[in-house]
Amino acid sequence: MRDIRHFIDGAAFEGASGRFGDVFNPNTGEVQARVQLATVSEMDRAVQSAQAAFEGWSSTNPQRRARVMFEFKRLVEANMNELAEMLSSEHGKVIADSKGDIQRGLEVIEFACGIPHALKGEYTLGAGPGIDVYSSRQALGVVAGITPFNFPAMIPMWMFGVAIAVGNTFILKPSERDPSVPVRLGELMMEAGAPKGVLNVVHGDKTAVDAILAHPDIHAVSFVGSSDIAHYVYQTGAQHGKRVQAMGGAKNHGIVMPDADLDQVIKDLSGAAYGSAGERCMALPVVVPVGKQTADELRERLVAEIPTLRVGVSTDDQAHYGPVVSAQHRDRVAGWISKGVEEGAELVVDGRDFSLQGHEKGYFIGPSLFDHVTTDMSSYQEEIFGPVLQIVRAANFEEALSLPSKHQYGNGVAIFTQNGRAARDFAARVNVGMVGINVPIPVPVAYHSFGGWKRSGFGDTNQYGMEGVKFWTKTKTVTARWPDSALEHEDSSFIIPTMS
Repeated sequence: MRDIRHFIDGAAFEGASGRFGDVFNPNTGEVQARVQLATVSEMDRAVQSAQAAFEGWSSTNPQRRARVMFEFKRLVEANMNELAEMLSSEHGKVIADSKGDIQRGLEVIEFACGIPHALKGEYTLGAGPGIDVYSSRQALGVVAGITPFNFPAMIPMWMFGVAIAVGNTFILKPSERDPSVPVRLGELMMEAGAPKGVLNVVHGDKTAVDAILAHPDIHAVSFVGSSDIAHYVYQTGAQHGKRVQAMGGAKNHGIVMPDADLDQVIKDLSGAAYGSAGERCMALPVVVPVGKQTADELRERLVAEIPTLRVGVSTDDQAHYGPVVSAQHRDRVAGWISKGVEEGAELVVDGRDFSLQGHEKGYFIGPSLFDHVTTDMSSYQEEIFGPVLQIVRAANFEEALSLPSKHQYGNGVAIFTQNGRAARDFAARVNVGMVGINVPIPVPVAYHSFGGWKRSGFGDTNQYGMEGVKFWTKTKTVTARWPDSALEHEDSSFIIPTMS
């Protein structure tokens, strides 16, 4: 049995907890490795390593830190095939999707390569008589990221890329379901020239999470996962005086106006709802056609499109998506489908009985489609996180606008229309953090930022881009005067300074 170890102080670290988690191959249902689960003391060992590295790394000039990012980017690209195959073997997504996972993370690394410019402060010459004011952004110290199973390359790079580039040292606690890629990224960061201790990878469960949230030397925590856990991470981290950003769940809606190009909409919906087996926080699991004619035609076309989707093993280059991550998650998704039926939704296409010949023990589930879903159904209110698309019919634009605006989640939303005025009005008024206009998965590019509203995001600052630079740094402002003692004799030491 292969053991996946922690990565601390620039090398593999043998944990002493005696606790392990099984790492499965979702294509076969077989255990392929076991991952060590950290104790509080092992987490502290990683923090000590990061603390020891901080002074030297933070005092390294930004251009040299950027050169490490350039080299890290090159190494990840050079090892793309190995990383994608490793990722697919533990997560289940198809190879092409795994490469997309890695590439979207690399785009944030590319942004981090420009960190010397992003870190420039502000300067005011002559803010008062002989007084100049300037500000700078300085690293926080040891910081941490807690990442989910669905993007084991992208989301860690979203976090540690910017955090390390600005001068922090980093503790990564990845999902124990697919931990190999994060470890490999840690190795490549060292190979790129980062000093040992700059990036540590510690595996674990709630014990490791709580150790991060309570450790006095960890100054900021970034999290992505379910909303209940995000809320817990935000509250607990804040109680311990940490800066916290915690991204939660989603129930993204796609509004289809009567004038939308349905040929394009159907292709977009099938990819956004069923791609990666629906295991994306920016998936599009709810479609809202406006008007009965639009709804009926959309349904008819989806029923024709769904049988063309190919579900296969991760290495099948013809497959549109592979298995879900675990047997428990497969059963959870199937349970939500059953719940939808119980609640009175019409199950138009049922994927629960799907089985892949030769891989009957794999965690496969076919695409499912519901119609006549209503807002009082728990299957609509909660995140299913699987290959399930729900049709919620709206009579008009205002009703369609209200659905995502009133939902407990506010991560992403899309509108499909050829009417610029309707799209502009929708984008301005909808109560959701990220909006796509004829874009089904509106994940912002790396030099903007990612973040949802309501129960999709806890904290004040978004992921990556300049929002990431702000989150991972603190601002220092200096007011300076260099008086000429021979000319200035006013005794104003006890007067509140003003610029008058």
